[in-house]
Amino acid sequence: MTFLQLNNIQKKFGEMSVIKGVSFSAQKGEFVVFVGPSGCGKSTLLRMIAGLEDVSDGTLSIDGKDVTYEEPAKREVSMVFQSYALYPHMSVFENMAFGLRMIKLPEDQIKARVLEAARILQIEALLERKPKALSGGQRQRVAIGRSIVRNPKIFLFDEPLSNLDAELRTQMRVEIAKLHRNLGATMVYVTHDQVEAMTLADRIVVLRGGLVEQIGTPTELYDRPANTFVAGFIGSPKMNFLAATVDGVDGGSLKLSHPAFAGGSLTVASDTAGRVKTGDTIIVGMRPEHLTLDAANPVLTLALDISENLGGSTQLYTTGGGEPVTLVVPGRPSLNSGDGLNVGIDASHIYLFDAAGQALRASH
Repeated sequence: MTFLQLNNIQKKFGEMSVIKGVSFSAQKGEFVVFVGPSGCGKSTLLRMIAGLEDVSDGTLSIDGKDVTYEEPAKREVSMVFQSYALYPHMSVFENMAFGLRMIKLPEDQIKARVLEAARILQIEALLERKPKALSGGQRQRVAIGRSIVRNPKIFLFDEPLSNLDAELRTQMRVEIAKLHRNLGATMVYVTHDQVEAMTLADRIVVLRGGLVEQIGTPTELYDRPANTFVAGFIGSPKMNFLAATVDGVDGGSLKLSHPAFAGGSLTVASDTAGRVKTGDTIIVGMRPEHLTLDAANPVLTLALDISENLGGSTQLYTTGGGEPVTLVVPGRPSLNSGDGLNVGIDASHIYLFDAAGQALRASH
C-alpha cells in the first residue's frame, strides 16, 4: 500500500526553481533515503513533506490523505533535525514530554510514552540530566526520542548524524537501523553521505539539481546505475571513468581504444545494437574494488602514484593514459611509486555509458 506519495512536486523561491518536478511513492514501513550533493534540494523536499515549506506545484499525500496544503501539526509527522534543538534548561524527560504537554495529553500517558521511548533508545538512566551533561550521541538519541513519543505516521530525519564524529556516526547509524526494525515505521532520511544511504535504506532517491536521477534499492543503484552521476555518487571510493573511442562494432561486441587499456584496446560484449557507431565516445566505468592486481590477462596497464595502507586492504592511486584510476586491493602489496601494474577486471563489472553519461549497459 502506498503510504507517502509525491506527484510532480515543485518548489520555487521567486523565479528560482529549487525542486523541479519530483515524483515518488513509499510503502508503509519503508525506509527511504534522499541522497545527493549539497544544494540538490533534498532537505527542501523533506521540509515540504513536513509542511515547513510550501508546495509551489504538485500534490503530496500521506496515508491516502492529500496534505499538500495541510498545516504541519495536522500531518502526523515528526522531524529530527541536524541540530538537536533541545531546551537547555529542561531535563531529558521534560524535553521529550514537552510536545505531548502542548497537546494536553494526560500526564500518565505522557510518562508512559516517555519511558517507553527511553527504553527503546536505552537512555533510561539519562532522564534527569540536562542536555549540557550529555554527549553528542546521547543528545541525538533524546531528539529521536522526542519524535518517538508522538507516535507519528512518518519519521523525517534531516542529516541527523552530521554533527557527530566518525565513531558515533557509525554507532548511531546502527541504532537508527534497529529503531526502524523495532518500530516498523515509515522513515524518510536525508543525507549527503552515500555510506549512510547504502546501509540504512530500503530504497534510495538520488537527487541532483532538484531532479530525481534514479530511484532504487542500494543494490540496484550500485549494480545498475542509470548514469555516470549515480555511478560516481554511489560507492566509495567513486567509480573510475575512462573516455574511450569506439574503433569497431561487431554484432554483440564493441572494440574500444584508450591509452590505459592493455595493448591500447579493449573488446567488450555489448547489447547496444544501433545505439553506438564507430568513432563514438564511450565512457567506460570500473569500480575500484572490482579491479585486481597481477592479472594474467590484464585489461589496464597503469603506473602507481601513491598507495595508502588501510590495514586489511590497500588503496592504490594510479595513472593510465594520463587519467587517474583508483584501486582497492586486499592485503598490503609491496609496491613503490612508479611501478607498472597489470590490472584485470571481470567483464561483468565493466560499465558502459554514452558521451552524455547515460548507461548503455550495466553489470549483472
